[in-house]
Amino acid sequence: MTMTRRDALALAMGGVAATMLPLPALADASADAIAKFTGGAAAGEGGLTLTAPEIAENGNTVPISVDAPGATEIAVYATGNPTPEVATFKFGPLAGSQMASIRIRLSKTQDVVAIAKMADGSFVQAKSTVKVTIGGCGG
Repeated sequence: MTMTRRDALALAMGGVAATMLPLPALADASADAIAKFTGGAAAGEGGLTLTAPEIAENGNTVPISVDAPGATEIAVYATGNPTPEVATFKFGPLAGSQMASIRIRLSKTQDVVAIAKMADGSFVQAKSTVKVTIGGCGG
């Protein structure tokens, strides 16, 4: 089979179109993941502390911590990563405190979002922007 100039142009245009598709999908992926965790419920403010550095020298290891007294679960999301779900912490009734620390990988400068499910079933969220100076999982 010989490839004509028209076939080559159509193939190239298809490739260009395919590379543009994931950008909006990343934003939708984080929103979908958060909606799945909250069941579509709106998350309020307050009652959750997210501690993250303002500037991360290395995106491969960014230390964060979350603290939400009275929470049963805390989920952490990196909105700019290809897979936004970072971690979910579950706390039982015998947990001494509802806090956790973790080192995460960030592909670029982005928001880190933590959402806590409180004992009464409500949700609260906290957000922090982390500027990455050296690439993490994306380069």
